[in-house]
Amino acid sequence: METKRVLVVGGTGYLGQHVLLSLSRIKDSAPYDLAFTYHSNSNLLEPLLDAIPHSHAFHVDLATGDGFQSIASKFGQPHVVVNCAALSVPRVCEKDPDAAMSINVPCSLVNWLSSFEERDTLLIHLSTDQVYEGVKSFYKEEDETVPVNVYGKSKVAAEQFISKTWPNYAILRSSIIFGPQTISPVKKSLPIQWIDGVLSKKEQVEFFHDEFRCPVYVKDVVTIILSLINKWIIEGKQMKLLLNVGGPDRVSRVQMAETVAHVRGYNTSLIKQVSASSVYRGVSSPADISMDISKLIQTVSISPTPFRDGVILTLDST
Repeated sequence: METKRVLVVGGTGYLGQHVLLSLSRIKDSAPYDLAFTYHSNSNLLEPLLDAIPHSHAFHVDLATGDGFQSIASKFGQPHVVVNCAALSVPRVCEKDPDAAMSINVPCSLVNWLSSFEERDTLLIHLSTDQVYEGVKSFYKEEDETVPVNVYGKSKVAAEQFISKTWPNYAILRSSIIFGPQTISPVKKSLPIQWIDGVLSKKEQVEFFHDEFRCPVYVKDVVTIILSLINKWIIEGKQMKLLLNVGGPDRVSRVQMAETVAHVRGYNTSLIKQVSASSVYRGVSSPADISMDISKLIQTVSISPTPFRDGVILTLDST
């Protein structure tokens, strides 16, 4: 049986590292050949390559496509691509819409895949809950996408581009992803660790009581991705899939902080409840983009981790 080649685009990022590590630990008759791309995080390469010594690292510029041909010649056409790369800080996207569009809409990636004779690579693309407007609870996949910021708009554009130009894809609209730190620690602030850090100082901190999300535990996202890869490799049937990927709990920022406080034993009086409208963050933020995940559960037969359980697992790893 041919060893399947999996390419993780954005492999030095938070989700990318978790995906790579899980793929590298699969022990069966046909483990995967692994490759990943990086751009600005070259300082994270060494620990990652030490942990996954048989993987291949390629420097790629998603905006221009520079670096993809090197993958073609040295690694070959991947059977699966997991695209975790993005300019994902909404405030940064707002300041530089052109950069957001050039990186978040994967034109260069799809154009490269289209250069192969066989156009059957499975593209698993990470999108976001911020494609929704945020004016109701529990959005379904078929609901209209009305993003309120450039980040969301770039992700909608990416979804539309992929669905029109590539025949075999799974688009995952992820909520806030939380969980343990990566092997090669990422610089970005991780949500649960950040809340734990500020509450541990025993000083009052403001949290929004009217901004709702369905945070999803990182290992659940990895399980979903592995399930889709396995489905494609076993069945060989092209898919056109769009899934909400969130946890089972709709929580406000206040409720997230209260959960961390309860788990850690902090005084909840440290949590000052404020309205999201009282703070300007340099970018519009949707109020309620909680998601209905019934299609996800039906498609991949997963029961996502409850938020409190995920918080305990995250803090136990620190």
